Parts: sequence; structure tokens; C-alpha cells
Amino acid sequence: MSGRCATAAALLLALAALLGACAAPPPTPTSTPPPQIADAEALFATTVLREGSQRISFLLVTGQDIVRAPSATVTATHLDGDGKTVTAETTFHGWPFGVRGAYSGDIAFDQPGRWQLDIVAADDAVAPARAVVEVAEESSVVDVGALPPFANNRTLEDVEDIAELTSDPTPDPQLYTTTIGDAVISDKPSLIVFATPALCTSPTCGPQVDTVSEVREEFGEQANFIHVEVYDNPADIQGDLTRAVYSPLVERWGFTGIPHWTNESWVYLLGRDARIAARFEGYVTATELAEALRAAL
Repeated sequence: MSGRCATAAALLLALAALLGACAAPPPTPTSTPPPQIADAEALFATTVLREGSQRISFLLVTGQDIVRAPSATVTATHLDGDGKTVTAETTFHGWPFGVRGAYSGDIAFDQPGRWQLDIVAADDAVAPARAVVEVAEESSVVDVGALPPFANNRTLEDVEDIAELTSDPTPDPQLYTTTIGDAVISDKPSLIVFATPALCTSPTCGPQVDTVSEVREEFGEQANFIHVEVYDNPADIQGDLTRAVYSPLVERWGFTGIPHWTNESWVYLLGRDARIAARFEGYVTATELAEALRAAL
């Protein structure tokens, strides 16, 4: 009987423990943690800034991804004087290759010197980004309102093979039929892209030339479209930039005077009066180019 009593006692203890567990109070609910705010950094495609109104372009990036909010507000504060503040609204433009994109818009610096840019994206999950830029009195490259330098690009009439004119592996021949001089006297707007599609230090130069071709297909004979290869000897380089020789136009337009510039792309729009109506440093989308070209027409 003593063994049966021990077994019964054990069963009663187990049942009591189970009932005690079932009767335990429910856990206190925990509050939902607030969403984390990602730190953002601005990477500027625009490096040549001067006094006056001009286009700026930049990427916003976090530790995980780029920021794709539809817009961002830039507040610029002058650091070398009276602390005057100006603001600009920028719009996000997705790039047609990969998953990147950049913000662009016009901003007016009313005096040279150092300016602090505080950038707030239209995204509550992204913290404001801050950068300090140097604004010069005058542009170091050919600027809006000027006539293009008197120096002609080579065309298909000057070479036996299009590979002598471009590093583009699949070139659009229509970009190599007109000289800048011909464009100046044509009474048409002109898009001129300076880029090296296969030899660029970033992945944007080839797509930039393709984008100009895309705009050419849309506008046809209404405008001139010209690609100027950054290097004068693309067929000889074969991936080895130690063999590269800059095109004479690269120096004439001022690109070699940009600090740390190697071969990043520039696009210029000439108006019907042959003067420069707009310029774009770094990659610019077909949407932006088409909008500028319609205004020139």
C-alpha cells in the first residue's frame, strides 16, 4: 500500500503544478518599438558649382539602400558671410539601368563661398543629410549663356571605322554625323554628350550616350545630336587607360580643369541661337533632357 500511496501523491503533485501553470497570469503585452530612422548621406553628381542659379544632382543613400522618396527639400546656408538661407525642391528620377536614381533641381546661390546643404527627403524613415560645398564666383567649364568653344569634333566623314570615334560597343551612327560647328549654324537646338561609354570610371557614361540616342529617336530631325568621345584614340586604348589621349575638345570645354575629374559625362544643350541653354553634370535622364529640349524648341 505504501507504494501505491507514493504514486498517488506524485500524481496529485503533478496535477497541482499543472493547474498552477494554467492559472498563471497572462504575460504583460509589450509596446511596439518605434520605427528606426535611417541615417542618410548625400553623394553629389554635381561638383562644379558657381554663383547664380544652376542644376544640382545628388544621390541619397543609407547603410542599406538608396533613398527613393519622390522629392527632397534642400536648404542651403551660407557659412562664409551673413548666414543667408535659400531653399530648393528636387525630384527623384529613377535611372533606366540597375536600381539607382538621383534627385535633381535648380538652386540659386547668391554669393560664392562655403554653403551648408541640409537635405530632407519626403520619407519619415530617413534622417536629414548634410553636406558642405564650395561655390565659386565663376564656372571652370563652359557655362550657360556662352557660345561653345570654336573646336570641331570628328565625324564619320573623317574616319574609316566608327571605332575611331567612340568606345561604345554598339554605337548609334547618327550621333557621329554632325560637327559642333554645323550645329551652331543650323538654327536647331543641339544635344552634345561628352562621355566615354566603355572606359568610364563609373557605370553611367554608356547609359548616358544611350539616353541621348533615346531622345534622338523621339525628336528626330527637330534637333542635332552629337556624341564626343572623351578620348581621342578609343580604338587604341583597349581597356588600358595609360594609352589614353584626351580629345582636344575636353580641354577646350574645361573638363580637365575640374579637380579629380577623369572622364565622367557632361551633356550640353545648345539653343536655337547656338548659345548654351542648359548643362548637365553626371547622369541625366531622358525625361529631363526631353523637357529641356522642348523648352529650347
